[in-house]
Amino acid sequence: MDLTYTEEEEAFRARLRDWLAGALAKLPPKPSPGDWPGRRAYDAGWQRALYDAGYADLHWDASPTQRLIFLEETERAGAPYVGANFVGLLHAGPTIAAEGTPEQRERWLPPILRGEEIWCQGFSEPDAGSDLAALRTRAVRDGDDYVVTGSKIWTSHAEVADWCELLVRTDPRAPRHRGISWLAMPMDAPGVTVRPLRTLAGSAEFAEVFLDEVRVPVRNRVGDENDGWRVTMVTLSFERGTAFVGEVVACRRVLAELARAARRSGRWDDPALRRRLGRLHAEFGALWRLTQWNVSEAQRSPGGVPGVGGSVFKLRYSHARQELYDAAAEVLGARALVLDGEGGPWVADRLSSLSYTIAAGTSQIQRNIVAERILGLPKGG
Repeated sequence: MDLTYTEEEEAFRARLRDWLAGALAKLPPKPSPGDWPGRRAYDAGWQRALYDAGYADLHWDASPTQRLIFLEETERAGAPYVGANFVGLLHAGPTIAAEGTPEQRERWLPPILRGEEIWCQGFSEPDAGSDLAALRTRAVRDGDDYVVTGSKIWTSHAEVADWCELLVRTDPRAPRHRGISWLAMPMDAPGVTVRPLRTLAGSAEFAEVFLDEVRVPVRNRVGDENDGWRVTMVTLSFERGTAFVGEVVACRRVLAELARAARRSGRWDDPALRRRLGRLHAEFGALWRLTQWNVSEAQRSPGGVPGVGGSVFKLRYSHARQELYDAAAEVLGARALVLDGEGGPWVADRLSSLSYTIAAGTSQIQRNIVAERILGLPKGG
């Protein structure tokens, strides 16, 4: 993988910087963290601006280098990230692009890119935990529809979503991994009930979703019936392999801000703290190089699906992010204890970081994947 930039790529960077400077000046004020309808409108508006400028499909169709330049420059400029669009742009959209029919790609991909439709993820269930194959939400075929009954939990942005990427059990007699199907469910269908869940930080971007005989057209199934586990592995490959790319850039920026805060507070004189921040600088530098590798690998693979390097990245990134915000608490001192005070954003991010070793597959699951698929070790009993 060549990590240098060509003249054409640097010209792309310059054009993007110029566009960002003008576009960001026109953005309305950012809504409050708890105003999810407002945040949806804000995020969708930014996505529409990207679409109109020709930058909306950089998550999917650009070269690896252009994609990384886009993420570097939008983060450097302080531009909004995907926000409420993240499931559609980073999970469902790439999965449909890789596994969907031409009709499905035509129906769902353009509205995602234009910011017109928001997606949520209906994978986790209350009694399944990290064992995704233990899901019990059932879908019974009835003519041209599936009738779906069950419940989901930790459903990101369900309260503002138009569609849900939904895992259901279509054959209860099949082995656990072979009786699952991947459906696109409209969130306004009769029988769908959404109940928001409040996090440690006081936000409510997650929800429980209850499904009471919800009818989902068979044409909304992505992949074959009972082949949903394989399609799900494609979704999770995108989630672990490329969905966190922008967050690595953000963490490198946060680390630089933390070093400046340490200098202002006098904590920079502590050699132990400097060593800690220096090690984190090296960690995120290495993660950025691994990100470049994973994005390049995805570009070379059929359908743009990332490989198992995504699990290596997810495992290390989750812990590095927690270590970053632990270091922030050391620098901020008492300010790191008050959510609604001066250090509030840092506190909220530190609380959020606790979920990263669980979300998108726990660290234990990532270690198993690395052990079995990269190191060739036998499966545990």
